[in-house]
Amino acid sequence: MKFGVVVFPGSNCDRDMQDALQNDLGQEVIMLWHKDKDLSMFSTEDCIVLPGGFSYGDYLRCGAIARFSPMMQSVIEFAQNGGKVLGVCNGFQILCESHLLPGVLLRNANQQFICKNVYLKGLGSEKALQIPIAHGEGRYFADEKTLDGLEANGQVIYRYCDANGNITPDANPNGASRNIAGIRNAAGNVFGMMPHPERACTSALGNIDGRIIMETLLMK
Repeated sequence: MKFGVVVFPGSNCDRDMQDALQNDLGQEVIMLWHKDKDLSMFSTEDCIVLPGGFSYGDYLRCGAIARFSPMMQSVIEFAQNGGKVLGVCNGFQILCESHLLPGVLLRNANQQFICKNVYLKGLGSEKALQIPIAHGEGRYFADEKTLDGLEANGQVIYRYCDANGNITPDANPNGASRNIAGIRNAAGNVFGMMPHPERACTSALGNIDGRIIMETLLMK
């Protein structure tokens, strides 16, 4: 399995993602420049990753400009053909702007940038996973019909919770609808999440909970 990590002007988590995949998880990684279009070296067994950061300076809306980059046109086609795509933080925003995932990411409810460890509950673990967040516009929002559809189809992959796994309003760091931290598309090959699993993949940082997420979503 190969991974392609897209680099936009303003990306600042692209090398973190490369390091986690390559050095912590032992995967082959190819860096992809936003102006390129060629994904011919990847098959639908592989995965393209949209990393966190501030693509194109986050002008207009977060991810709104990146959605029109040459590489994203190829990524959209790749996803539509069944290839795996993971968007983390700004990458999640880009996936929503590209309509590969439903909903939008709005400014945090407290109107402040939040950078801290939070807990998630969802795929891959019975216990709460501790994963860092770092975002100013991470409040997932969708209309009630869309949210009900996500719930019914099992498309909500992670929710914010407390250390004991309880999904409560107090455990929601940004005001996201129904404590949603991550979702997938109906076909199950496109994943988006605001927390940063790549920042919790090495024991050198005292936390490897991120490995559970990466392996569950992408390598099974």
